[in-house]
Amino acid sequence: MFHNHRCHHDHDGRKHIFGTVKVGERGQIVIPKEAREIFDIKPGETLMVLGDENHGLALVKAEKFRHIAEEMLRIFERPPEEPPEE
Repeated sequence: MFHNHRCHHDHDGRKHIFGTVKVGERGQIVIPKEAREIFDIKPGETLMVLGDENHGLALVKAEKFRHIAEEMLRIFERPPEEPPEE
């Protein structure tokens, strides 16, 4: 169940508060419609659930997360830069 308290945006429109959701008996939540539209989340897509015990949970599209991880791995494929000589 979603409780819409009006979607709030920051001054540049890139951060949002969508309201609250209740966790169901099986641990399920409903992602608010406006959030699904803004982040282009479609039925059947896979999301990564990330967590930080001090800051909470975050949902990230698995495809976007995979892309970020691949970019990070490419960095390790390059030889390290030498420090500048003094």
